[in-house]
Amino acid sequence: MIRKILEQTEKIDTKLSTLRDLSAKATREMSARVSGDAITREDYKEHHDNWTTYEKEIRHLTKLKEDILEQARDLTPAERVYLARYSSRPHIDDFIDGLFTDFFEQRGDHLHDEDQSIRGGIARFHGVPVTVVGHRKGRTVEENIECNFGMPRPEGYRKALRIMKEAEKFHRPIITFIDTPGAYPGLEAEEHGQGEAIAQNLAEMSTFTVPVIAVVTGEGNSGGALALAVANRVLMLENAVYSILSPEGFASILWKDANRRDEACEIMQLTAADLKRAGVADEVVPEPLGGAQEDPQALFEVLDQMLLDTLKAYSGLSGEEIRFDRNEKYREIGREVG
Repeated sequence: MIRKILEQTEKIDTKLSTLRDLSAKATREMSARVSGDAITREDYKEHHDNWTTYEKEIRHLTKLKEDILEQARDLTPAERVYLARYSSRPHIDDFIDGLFTDFFEQRGDHLHDEDQSIRGGIARFHGVPVTVVGHRKGRTVEENIECNFGMPRPEGYRKALRIMKEAEKFHRPIITFIDTPGAYPGLEAEEHGQGEAIAQNLAEMSTFTVPVIAVVTGEGNSGGALALAVANRVLMLENAVYSILSPEGFASILWKDANRRDEACEIMQLTAADLKRAGVADEVVPEPLGGAQEDPQALFEVLDQMLLDTLKAYSGLSGEEIRFDRNEKYREIGREVG
C-alpha cells in the first residue's frame, strides 16, 4: 500500500510545485501593476483571478494529499523497509546541512584510497565541535554508482575509524548516521581486508572515552551498519530498519526464496519499535506521515533536540564513565525480552 500512496503523493507534489510557481508569478504581476503607472482595473483583475484560481487548487490538492497520507498509519514491517530504502528520504548530506554548521570534510583512509560511500568530518553542533560520520548512498544514478549504493569498501571503514580516532584524541563527541544495505561483498573488498576493517572498527569504538551517538536513518544491515554503530545511544528514525542482513538475504537463506521477503520482515523484528523493545535502540525519532521526505525540516527539528538532550546527559561524565556506559548498554541488550 505504501508504494501506491507515495506514487499518488509524488504526482500531487509535482502539480503543487507547478501551481505554486504560477501563483508566485501571478503575485509578482499584480505587484508590478500596482507599482506601475499604467495600471488598469481589468489588467489587475485578470492576474488576481488567476492567483485566486491557483490558490484554490493548491488548497484542494494539499487537503487531498493529507487525506491520502492518513492511510500511511500503522505500516507493516515490509512497508517500513520500503520507506527506509526510499530514494527521497533525507541522506547524510541533508542531515549535515540541516543539523550542523561549519562542516569540514575529511577524506581518505591514509593507507590506500578514498571511499565515497562514507562521508565524515568535523562540524559544530550548537557551537560545540563534534565529529560526524555516516554512510552515503547518493540520490541520482551517477551518485549511486560513485557511492557504491552505500556499500563501503574496507577503505571506507578505515577512513571512518581514522576520523573517529581523531575525535577521541581531541575529545570531540561522535555522531554517526547509518544507512547501508551492508558492506560491499566484492572480491576486491575481501582481498583488501573487509572483515578485518569492520572488526577493527568494532574493537576500537568499544574503547572510546567520548560519547558516541548513532542515528539509523534508513536501512542498517549487517556488520556494514554495526561498524559505525557501537554507540552509547542508538536513535532510530520511525521508519528505519536495523537487522543482521536484508530481508531478501534472510528469505534466501531460510527458504531459498528471496520473494518471501515480506514474510521475512514480519519475523526479523527489524523495525524501530521492535528494536526499542529489545533495548537495541534507545529512542525512536518520529517521522511525518508518509516518511521523513514529506517534511525533512520538521524531522531535523525533532532530531536536533534529541541529539542535544543526549549529549547534555554525557557532558558531566568522565571518559571512563562514558566507556563503561557503552559497554553496559551492550550487556543489557535482550534481557528485557528474555
